[in-house]
Amino acid sequence: MKTTADPGRMLKTLRLKRRWTLADVSERTGLPVSTLSKIENGRTSLTYDKLARLSRGLDVDIGALFAQRDPVEAPAEPVTGRRSITRGGDGEAIETEVYGHLYPASDLLNKRFVPLIAELKARTLAEFGELIRHPGEEYAFVLEGEAELHTDLYAPVRLAAGDSIYFDSGMGHAYLRVSEGPCRVLSICSGEESQLRAIFSDQAPPAEAVAEPEPPRVLRGRRQIA
Repeated sequence: MKTTADPGRMLKTLRLKRRWTLADVSERTGLPVSTLSKIENGRTSLTYDKLARLSRGLDVDIGALFAQRDPVEAPAEPVTGRRSITRGGDGEAIETEVYGHLYPASDLLNKRFVPLIAELKARTLAEFGELIRHPGEEYAFVLEGEAELHTDLYAPVRLAAGDSIYFDSGMGHAYLRVSEGPCRVLSICSGEESQLRAIFSDQAPPAEAVAEPEPPRVLRGRRQIA
């Protein structure tokens, strides 16, 4: 069913609910007070540009301006006060044949993104094996040495210390060590932490391949490309 929107009425409703004057809205949107008054009283047509400016200035979705009922403003997200401090060299370690992973903030569960520091070991794709992929996106910053990122959609790219890359981690990908010395990468991955754990567990060496267990380290089945 086709309905007639009244963004002017919704603008006025939101403005009065927030106890703003037309001048306040003008300051937030950059639209003149006279124009805002005409919008509220239905005496001028609204272009997309004006709608977008109102949306940004009022901090509401454009769809809220077309609502048939008074909009319900989303409650502010509660502050959880979570924080985690990880000292240099600390973290939860995972050792595989191609990466050494160190997970800071491992005491926090259900994180919105997962940070890790990876020490690259493999120097060729043959050493690395099958490319890894996981849901979400990834940002990587080279801390030390030089790395080469291989994906199944792009040509390999070399990254020196200080370089960074942001990419869709759903692509098959692998980081190789190019430099002769150590190569470390800080990686931040989005996606469900439990899914990342399951994916990275595939790369951990089998138990029989480990000569002696290392009790001080907690080895988890998480693997993230960095």
